[in-house]
Amino acid sequence: MKTLLWIALSGLIFAETDCAIKITDTLTHVTTLDSGQKVKIERVQNVENVLRDDYTKTSRICPPFCIQPTKVDRKINNIGELELLKFIQEKVLTNKGLLIDTRLKSWYELETIPSAINIPYPAISEKILETLGLFHKKDGSWDGSQAIELLIFDNGVWCEQAKRFLNNILMMNYPKDKILYYRGGFQGWKLLGLTTTVHKEIRVD
Repeated sequence: MKTLLWIALSGLIFAETDCAIKITDTLTHVTTLDSGQKVKIERVQNVENVLRDDYTKTSRICPPFCIQPTKVDRKINNIGELELLKFIQEKVLTNKGLLIDTRLKSWYELETIPSAINIPYPAISEKILETLGLFHKKDGSWDGSQAIELLIFDNGVWCEQAKRFLNNILMMNYPKDKILYYRGGFQGWKLLGLTTTVHKEIRVD
């Protein structure tokens, strides 16, 4: 009887607020663009929802899947999900920053955070650096004074792809104050039931 009453009350609460599971007490969702399509980022509206995919794993072979340091560099700020959502609203949607999924293309295509672009950690090239706002000085070194603000992530605390990406761009003098690191990564994002996007359909025949 108590269970039925709780279900009934839960239904009423959901109907009245139109969002029972908010991001914060005042924020229900964030709208962004992904591949030119409008996407509503919100949390799964089902209190019984659980992860059932690869991100439910607690243990992976190390190396390569070893627990990563909290700070990759003391001058690069770590952020959480709320700061990431703010970055999407204030930087990505206004073309002042990029949300970068540093994982290999196969990971990115399977599922990622809405509005993220994919620059796999091994793919750093002069062309990409120039696209990110770096340019060569007369002495051949890289100038980062016009660099774009970046927010980078990978699979999460057990993944080293973001760290490798960071090491690659830091060697090219990318300014540390233009970089944010979401250490919780894609697993952290999914654990909170936040919206994800798929860029390549996986068919099972």
